[in-house]
Amino acid sequence: MTTTHLILVPGFWLGAWAWDDVLPGLRAAGLEPHPVTLPGLDPADGTDGVTRADHVRTVVELVDRVTADGGDVVLVGHSGGGAVVGEVVDRRPDRVRRAVYVDSGPLEDGSALALDLPTDQADLPLPSWEELADQGSSLDGLDDAALDRFRERAVPHPGAVARGAVRVGDDRRFAVPVTAVCTSLPSGVLRTMVDGGPPLHTELGRYDVTYVDLPTGHWPMFSRPDDLAAVLVEAARA
Repeated sequence: MTTTHLILVPGFWLGAWAWDDVLPGLRAAGLEPHPVTLPGLDPADGTDGVTRADHVRTVVELVDRVTADGGDVVLVGHSGGGAVVGEVVDRRPDRVRRAVYVDSGPLEDGSALALDLPTDQADLPLPSWEELADQGSSLDGLDDAALDRFRERAVPHPGAVARGAVRVGDDRRFAVPVTAVCTSLPSGVLRTMVDGGPPLHTELGRYDVTYVDLPTGHWPMFSRPDDLAAVLVEAARA
């Protein structure tokens, strides 16, 4: 039997720990999850010299390892991790069976997540909750304990990664089917924003997309982990 590997890429400030509450549901369904801590996002790491290319290479190498024996790969990207997943699909379109974007999506070539971040700023610390809300990152579903855990474990995001331009160019990426998990933005709204350009600069509209609504805030792995696991299981079996 072919093993289905779910590679779980978290968003800004998060490590593999962000998926902890989702993992039991994935394993119970017979899937093999691989939560990722990207370079610079381990508290023991430094952020000096860490680039987008390092993040993409880390996930590409994991894809190569788990497919070496014929394993089946589904990539999952949350928030800023979605841009990494989009680039990995571009590098390995023949090795990824499906990409899942959790409140995120693949970005257009040349776009970046934090273009306005000053070039002399080494990293991007976790903003205040008020600033996140003002930026459109909904905190719905997170109680005080969840917020405290989030802030306690969050690590500043490498500035060069946040500023770095996405590079994609292999049209074979559009043949990889996509699941878009809509949490803080309903699918009906997202569908009107997927054809490139501002505000999202996503190329999601060029893919074969299955939209799934999971109403909550921007961090469903904290607010609705069991429900998110169920959605990922369904996507992996599609």
